[in-house]
Amino acid sequence: MYVPASPYLLGLENRIRLQKIPFSDRGSRLLIYQERRIPDTLYLKLAERLTALTPGLSSYRARPPFISNLRLVDAEGRPVRFEVTTYPHALVFQTPIGEFRLVFQDHQTVSFGLPNGIASGIRFTVSPDLARPDAYGGEFKTVRNCAYSTNGELVLNQVEHNGSGYDVILTAQGDADTAITLHIQPGMELDRTIVPFRAALAAAEVRWHRWFDAVPSVDEPYRSQYYYAWWVLGNNILAPYGYFRRESVAPSKAHYVGAWQWDNYFHALAFRYTDPRLASDQIQFMLDHQLPDGMIPDAVYDEGTITQLEVPVAAAVTKPPIAAWVAMLVYAQTGDMAMLREIYDPLVRWNSWWFGLNDDDADGIVQYSHPFSSGLDDSPLWDYGMPVEAVDLNTYLCLQMEALGKMARLLGRNREAELWKHRSAALAHRMIEHFYDAQRGLFWSHHHHQPLQVMTPFSLYPLWTGQMSPAINDRLVAHLHDAGTFWTPHPLPTVAISDPHFDPNQMWRGPVWININYIFVEALQRTGYRDLAQTLAERTLRLVMGQSDIYEYYHPLTGEPPPKAAPMFGWSAACYIDLAIRMSRGEI
Repeated sequence: MYVPASPYLLGLENRIRLQKIPFSDRGSRLLIYQERRIPDTLYLKLAERLTALTPGLSSYRARPPFISNLRLVDAEGRPVRFEVTTYPHALVFQTPIGEFRLVFQDHQTVSFGLPNGIASGIRFTVSPDLARPDAYGGEFKTVRNCAYSTNGELVLNQVEHNGSGYDVILTAQGDADTAITLHIQPGMELDRTIVPFRAALAAAEVRWHRWFDAVPSVDEPYRSQYYYAWWVLGNNILAPYGYFRRESVAPSKAHYVGAWQWDNYFHALAFRYTDPRLASDQIQFMLDHQLPDGMIPDAVYDEGTITQLEVPVAAAVTKPPIAAWVAMLVYAQTGDMAMLREIYDPLVRWNSWWFGLNDDDADGIVQYSHPFSSGLDDSPLWDYGMPVEAVDLNTYLCLQMEALGKMARLLGRNREAELWKHRSAALAHRMIEHFYDAQRGLFWSHHHHQPLQVMTPFSLYPLWTGQMSPAINDRLVAHLHDAGTFWTPHPLPTVAISDPHFDPNQMWRGPVWININYIFVEALQRTGYRDLAQTLAERTLRLVMGQSDIYEYYHPLTGEPPPKAAPMFGWSAACYIDLAIRMSRGEI
């Protein structure tokens, strides 16, 4: 049986659960799954929206596989049973007729290695993406094309129409270098190149070994989930294509197709330790699509950008302004002055967009006009209507202007540096006047100048600015560390457990989000609550370590992933990585 030589790959044996988590590769939009209900069967999906084919921003989630009924077969095309062992770089199938293997030859091509000394192969079904009858007849449409090929001695090559698509069987005489490839791409000029299988397998092993070998070491308790987190990030990378002008990381290829602004910035926190270019690209990717008025899109996918939504309200949609804060963390690790020079002016325009077009009453407090711009899509903060003058948004803007000041100083723009420092301080002071409830010791967001008394950790966010008084900070931290509100068995819930809106299974209405915990670790460190910061960091790491996979969000009482939490989630992985590194270095 094949066993990889790399200790990293061996250490992640069977961590990829193919019935829920796809086998993919850096840059690829091809996802290999194992059927749950049909034994010994695989299928291949596309991590693409393809909105020209099936309109709707989320319709891709219900789209059927591009290739279904993918089976391993003997010489005559009869399916064989298998037991699969998964690694980051390869799938290994033990069957009654020998060992099959599967790797990515490149990001558009998967390659099957066949058992040595016998004839065998694969069978699969491919159908048009869309079969649509109409008043005049009908249409069959596909926007991806497929070639299947072998470099071995051909034994059986059979194609049969099944009424809605085609059933294909391809078998060949196997030796150590025999491969059967599936190549899938948009264009008509399909690449039929076949790399001998041993070379494709060796290249995949080297590629992934180098990925893991580049990461900093961490303390032993964190390691198993740490290397899995690095696999999550590498597996979620999408190559340049269409509107993707650089490599970018999908939040989860399994559930979120494309690149989201907020997520990209958090992903950069991990890449700053291994690849300065990749870290910088996560920030600049979004700036590539900045609109003339300064706004940055909510999300980018192969065929377009998301800048306006009609539900639940019609408004421009973006994501919170944390790019400058993240950029300065990246710079602190990489010293990448070129990145700062490229992003400073676009981020100044971005800041101007928020203040210029998102303050309807001109009171100096900035609002969300669309709930999705917050990233907290279904938070109860938006239950009472829009726009909302939000505590979290104005906190982000304080941090952004502070970071712009540091950036300006490094770039020799000292007058601008002083301006940003004063503007950040002025907004922090204005937030106290506008939002702070001295009786409760909390900051409340406002709708129509009325406080929204929904208790969320965002009522504690001004702690992060480092510009509140010690008395205010102490009251905020007291709420944070209260077992009756936020200090749950697995802190921090995104709605206090004492609040009637608390729902531990519903996205932003109660579950723990790792990126929010990360922000509070930063806030506690910054304001001198080092012991509590360390405790929160350790409990956050333990929460992520408590599950085999890394999830979008977690139940604050049990630590389990709620039913709709996406697997292999990027920013949870990135924040786990950053916390594990800094805890191991004694920086928290």
